[in-house]
Amino acid sequence: MKKFLLVLLLFTLAVSKAQIHELGIFVGGSNFVGDVGSTTYIDPNELAYGILYKWNKSPRHSWRFSYIKSKLTARDSKSEIKSRKQRDYSFENDIQELSAGLEFNFFDFNQHDLETKISPYVFSGLSYTRYSGLYFANENYPEIDKEYGTIAIPMIVGIKAKLLSHLVVGVEAGVRYTFKDDLDGSSPTNDQFIPLSFGNTNSKDWYTFSGLTLTYTFGQKPCYCKL
Repeated sequence: MKKFLLVLLLFTLAVSKAQIHELGIFVGGSNFVGDVGSTTYIDPNELAYGILYKWNKSPRHSWRFSYIKSKLTARDSKSEIKSRKQRDYSFENDIQELSAGLEFNFFDFNQHDLETKISPYVFSGLSYTRYSGLYFANENYPEIDKEYGTIAIPMIVGIKAKLLSHLVVGVEAGVRYTFKDDLDGSSPTNDQFIPLSFGNTNSKDWYTFSGLTLTYTFGQKPCYCKL
Protein backbone atom coordinates (compact mmCIF):
# COMPACT_ATOMS: atom_id res chain seq x y z
CA MET A 1 0.00 0.00 0.00
CA LYS A 2 2.78 2.48 0.96
CA LYS A 3 4.75 1.66 -2.23
CA PHE A 4 1.62 2.16 -4.35
CA LEU A 5 0.93 5.57 -2.77
CA LEU A 6 4.56 6.64 -3.33
CA VAL A 7 4.50 5.63 -7.01
CA LEU A 8 1.16 7.41 -7.49
CA LEU A 9 2.47 10.59 -5.87
CA LEU A 10 5.67 10.65 -7.95
CA PHE A 11 3.71 10.03 -11.14
CA THR A 12 1.26 12.85 -10.52
CA LEU A 13 4.07 15.29 -9.66
CA ALA A 14 5.95 14.36 -12.81
CA VAL A 15 3.09 15.08 -15.19
CA SER A 16 1.03 17.69 -13.34
CA LYS A 17 2.25 20.50 -15.61
CA ALA A 18 1.02 18.84 -18.77
CA GLN A 19 -2.58 17.76 -18.21
CA ILE A 20 -5.52 17.95 -15.82
CA HIS A 21 -5.41 15.41 -13.01
CA GLU A 22 -7.80 14.18 -10.34
CA LEU A 23 -6.85 12.62 -7.04
CA GLY A 24 -9.47 11.47 -4.55
CA ILE A 25 -11.24 8.79 -2.59
CA PHE A 26 -13.85 6.08 -3.03
CA VAL A 27 -16.21 5.15 -0.17
CA GLY A 28 -19.04 2.67 -0.47
CA GLY A 29 -19.93 -0.97 -0.07
CA SER A 30 -19.11 -4.38 -1.47
CA ASN A 31 -20.98 -7.61 -2.06
CA PHE A 32 -20.23 -11.04 -3.50
CA VAL A 33 -21.95 -13.18 -6.14
CA GLY A 34 -20.94 -16.82 -6.47
CA ASP A 35 -21.81 -20.24 -5.08
CA VAL A 36 -22.48 -19.04 -1.52
CA GLY A 37 -25.10 -16.49 -0.52
CA SER A 38 -27.36 -14.19 -2.51
CA THR A 39 -27.23 -13.90 -6.29
CA THR A 40 -28.13 -10.18 -6.32
CA TYR A 41 -25.38 -8.27 -8.14
CA ILE A 42 -25.74 -4.93 -6.34
CA ASP A 43 -26.50 -5.52 -2.66
CA PRO A 44 -23.68 -3.97 -0.56
CA ASN A 45 -23.18 -5.51 2.88
CA GLU A 46 -19.58 -4.56 3.78
CA LEU A 47 -17.58 -1.31 3.80
CA ALA A 48 -15.30 -0.63 0.83
CA TYR A 49 -12.85 2.26 0.61
CA GLY A 50 -9.86 3.36 -1.40
CA ILE A 51 -8.08 6.00 -3.47
CA LEU A 52 -8.21 6.83 -7.16
CA TYR A 53 -6.33 8.89 -9.70
CA LYS A 54 -7.49 10.09 -13.14
CA TRP A 55 -5.43 11.50 -15.99
CA ASN A 56 -7.91 13.43 -18.12
CA LYS A 57 -6.72 13.15 -21.71
CA SER A 58 -9.79 14.92 -23.17
CA PRO A 59 -13.24 16.12 -22.03
CA ARG A 60 -14.54 12.66 -23.01
CA HIS A 61 -12.00 10.16 -21.68
CA SER A 62 -9.54 9.60 -18.85
CA TRP A 63 -7.00 7.02 -17.78
CA ARG A 64 -8.06 5.87 -14.33
CA PHE A 65 -6.12 4.04 -11.59
CA SER A 66 -7.45 2.92 -8.21
CA TYR A 67 -6.72 0.93 -5.07
CA ILE A 68 -9.72 -0.39 -3.11
CA LYS A 69 -9.83 -2.52 0.02
CA SER A 70 -12.84 -4.36 1.41
CA LYS A 71 -14.21 -7.53 2.96
CA LEU A 72 -16.45 -9.92 1.03
CA THR A 73 -19.08 -11.77 3.05
CA ALA A 74 -22.01 -13.96 2.05
CA ARG A 75 -24.50 -16.20 3.85
CA ASP A 76 -26.71 -18.91 2.38
CA SER A 77 -29.39 -17.83 4.84
CA LYS A 78 -29.72 -14.60 2.80
CA SER A 79 -30.09 -16.46 -0.51
CA GLU A 80 -33.27 -16.70 -2.58
CA ILE A 81 -32.38 -20.31 -3.47
CA LYS A 82 -33.99 -22.91 -1.21
CA SER A 83 -31.15 -25.45 -1.46
CA ARG A 84 -28.64 -22.83 -0.32
CA LYS A 85 -30.78 -21.91 2.67
CA GLN A 86 -30.86 -25.57 3.70
CA ARG A 87 -27.07 -25.91 3.27
CA ASP A 88 -26.48 -22.74 5.36
CA TYR A 89 -22.85 -22.02 4.40
CA SER A 90 -21.23 -18.62 5.04
CA PHE A 91 -17.79 -17.04 4.53
CA GLU A 92 -15.76 -13.85 4.69
CA ASN A 93 -12.66 -12.88 2.74
CA ASP A 94 -10.48 -9.76 2.86
CA ILE A 95 -9.57 -8.43 -0.59
CA GLN A 96 -7.34 -5.72 -2.05
CA GLU A 97 -7.79 -4.53 -5.64
CA LEU A 98 -5.57 -2.54 -7.99
CA SER A 99 -7.30 -1.36 -11.18
CA ALA A 100 -6.27 0.48 -14.34
CA GLY A 101 -8.31 1.33 -17.41
CA LEU A 102 -10.26 3.86 -19.45
CA GLU A 103 -13.14 6.00 -18.22
CA PHE A 104 -15.45 7.38 -20.94
CA ASN A 105 -17.81 10.35 -20.44
CA PHE A 106 -21.04 10.42 -22.44
CA PHE A 107 -20.99 14.26 -22.39
CA ASP A 108 -18.07 16.69 -22.57
CA PHE A 109 -16.61 17.17 -19.09
CA ASN A 110 -14.14 20.03 -19.49
CA GLN A 111 -13.40 20.95 -15.88
CA HIS A 112 -12.03 24.40 -16.79
CA ASP A 113 -15.47 25.56 -17.94
CA LEU A 114 -17.14 27.77 -15.33
CA GLU A 115 -20.63 26.32 -15.69
CA THR A 116 -21.80 23.20 -13.87
CA LYS A 117 -20.82 19.93 -15.55
CA ILE A 118 -22.73 16.64 -15.26
CA SER A 119 -22.11 13.46 -17.22
CA PRO A 120 -22.83 9.74 -17.05
CA TYR A 121 -19.72 7.59 -17.54
CA VAL A 122 -18.51 4.04 -17.96
CA PHE A 123 -15.20 2.44 -17.02
CA SER A 124 -13.45 -0.81 -17.85
CA GLY A 125 -9.95 -2.19 -17.87
CA LEU A 126 -8.11 -4.75 -15.77
CA SER A 127 -7.89 -5.38 -12.03
CA TYR A 128 -5.55 -7.43 -9.91
CA THR A 129 -7.09 -8.74 -6.70
CA ARG A 130 -5.38 -10.33 -3.69
CA TYR A 131 -7.50 -12.63 -1.51
CA SER A 132 -7.36 -15.67 0.76
CA GLY A 133 -8.05 -19.05 -0.85
CA LEU A 134 -10.78 -20.85 1.11
CA TYR A 135 -12.07 -24.40 1.39
CA PHE A 136 -14.92 -26.08 3.29
CA ALA A 137 -13.90 -29.16 5.28
CA ASN A 138 -16.49 -30.43 7.75
CA GLU A 139 -18.08 -27.21 8.93
CA ASN A 140 -20.47 -24.63 7.50
CA TYR A 141 -17.68 -22.04 7.64
CA PRO A 142 -14.48 -22.34 5.53
CA GLU A 143 -10.83 -22.64 6.48
CA ILE A 144 -8.04 -20.53 4.95
CA ASP A 145 -5.51 -22.13 2.60
CA LYS A 146 -3.15 -19.28 1.64
CA GLU A 147 -3.14 -15.96 -0.18
CA TYR A 148 -3.72 -15.91 -3.94
CA GLY A 149 -4.14 -13.34 -6.70
CA THR A 150 -6.47 -13.14 -9.67
CA ILE A 151 -7.02 -10.94 -12.69
CA ALA A 152 -10.51 -9.45 -12.88
CA ILE A 153 -12.45 -7.38 -15.41
CA PRO A 154 -14.19 -4.33 -13.89
CA MET A 155 -17.36 -2.99 -15.52
CA ILE A 156 -18.48 0.29 -13.93
CA VAL A 157 -21.30 2.74 -14.66
CA GLY A 158 -21.82 6.05 -12.89
CA ILE A 159 -22.70 9.71 -13.04
CA LYS A 160 -20.54 12.61 -11.90
CA ALA A 161 -20.84 16.36 -11.41
CA LYS A 162 -18.46 19.26 -10.85
CA LEU A 163 -19.38 20.76 -7.46
CA LEU A 164 -16.84 23.58 -7.23
CA SER A 165 -13.97 24.72 -9.41
CA HIS A 166 -11.75 21.86 -8.20
CA LEU A 167 -14.14 19.24 -6.77
CA VAL A 168 -15.93 16.45 -8.64
CA VAL A 169 -18.37 14.03 -7.00
CA GLY A 170 -19.56 10.78 -8.55
CA VAL A 171 -21.96 7.95 -7.81
CA GLU A 172 -21.06 4.57 -9.33
CA ALA A 173 -21.60 0.83 -9.23
CA GLY A 174 -19.31 -1.72 -10.79
CA VAL A 175 -19.13 -5.50 -11.00
CA ARG A 176 -15.87 -7.42 -11.26
CA TYR A 177 -15.65 -10.72 -13.09
CA THR A 178 -12.76 -12.74 -11.68
CA PHE A 179 -10.92 -15.70 -13.16
CA LYS A 180 -11.05 -17.70 -9.93
CA ASP A 181 -13.77 -19.69 -8.14
CA ASP A 182 -12.38 -19.94 -4.62
CA LEU A 183 -13.10 -16.52 -3.14
CA ASP A 184 -16.02 -18.29 -1.42
CA GLY A 185 -14.27 -21.65 -1.05
CA SER A 186 -16.52 -23.46 -3.51
CA SER A 187 -13.76 -24.57 -5.92
CA PRO A 188 -10.32 -24.44 -4.23
CA THR A 189 -7.25 -23.53 -6.30
CA ASN A 190 -5.10 -25.90 -4.25
CA ASP A 191 -5.28 -29.37 -5.86
CA GLN A 192 -5.24 -30.91 -2.39
CA PHE A 193 -8.72 -29.55 -1.68
CA ILE A 194 -10.37 -30.07 -5.10
CA PRO A 195 -12.42 -33.08 -3.82
CA LEU A 196 -14.14 -30.59 -1.46
CA SER A 197 -15.53 -28.54 -4.37
CA PHE A 198 -19.23 -27.82 -4.66
CA GLY A 199 -21.60 -25.66 -6.68
CA ASN A 200 -21.11 -24.73 -10.33
CA THR A 201 -17.39 -25.28 -10.93
CA ASN A 202 -17.70 -23.82 -14.47
CA SER A 203 -18.83 -20.41 -13.18
CA LYS A 204 -16.30 -17.93 -11.79
CA ASP A 205 -16.79 -15.57 -8.86
CA TRP A 206 -18.03 -11.98 -9.11
CA TYR A 207 -17.92 -9.09 -6.66
CA THR A 208 -19.28 -5.55 -6.72
CA PHE A 209 -18.20 -2.15 -5.42
CA SER A 210 -20.83 0.60 -5.29
CA GLY A 211 -20.54 4.02 -3.69
CA LEU A 212 -19.31 7.61 -3.95
CA THR A 213 -16.15 9.17 -5.39
CA LEU A 214 -14.80 12.60 -4.48
CA THR A 215 -11.82 13.95 -6.40
CA TYR A 216 -9.76 17.13 -6.40
CA THR A 217 -8.61 18.43 -9.81
CA PHE A 218 -5.27 20.12 -10.41
CA GLY A 219 -2.79 20.91 -13.19
CA GLN A 220 -2.53 23.56 -15.88
CA LYS A 221 -5.31 24.03 -18.40
CA PRO A 222 -4.60 21.68 -21.33
CA CYS A 223 -5.20 22.31 -24.99
CA TYR A 224 -7.68 19.70 -26.22
CA CYS A 225 -6.66 20.30 -29.84
CA LYS A 226 -6.95 18.07 -32.84
CA LEU A 227 -3.54 17.09 -34.14
